[in-house]
Amino acid sequence: MPVTTLDPTSALIVIDLQKGVIGLPLAHPAEDVVARTTDLLRAFRERGLPVVLVNVAGAPGGRTDGGVRTLDFPEGWTELIPELEQQAGDLLVTKYARSAFTGTGLAERLRGLGVTQVVVTGIATGGGVESTARDAHEQGFHVTLPVDAMTDRDMGQHEHSVVRLFPRIAETGTTRDVLDALAARS
Repeated sequence: MPVTTLDPTSALIVIDLQKGVIGLPLAHPAEDVVARTTDLLRAFRERGLPVVLVNVAGAPGGRTDGGVRTLDFPEGWTELIPELEQQAGDLLVTKYARSAFTGTGLAERLRGLGVTQVVVTGIATGGGVESTARDAHEQGFHVTLPVDAMTDRDMGQHEHSVVRLFPRIAETGTTRDVLDALAARS
């Protein structure tokens, strides 16, 4: 379903645009995803709408690990990229699972700000972006996905999420569609 509107209090959630992830081989150029995401960041911030910057620093523990399993990343791997121009008012989330909602209190923080809709961008389409979008949908948030502001390591996984899954849980479109919806509200 295409992007039709944005709720008055929508939040932008940026998934895993961090130094270690940006350096991986990706299906689409990372620079394009970053550029489109920074356009969205600028527009959300100009309107005083919440911005959530997410990085990944581990994985869920398995049957024998229990709880959370931190991973041994190279120095700087989990740092957000400077292009995001982190602001004092941004919500920061470090996740240890695919979804930015799992074990982070993000849903409660967003509800506390009156957020009813989320726009999700980032890497990887079939991992953190998809899991976050699914969780947001399951928790009652309206979800919008600008599919040109995300990518995956695998083109097949990206296309599967964009074509088969996302239309069932979200409005999908482009960064321009989201920017136009924001402008229409002003």
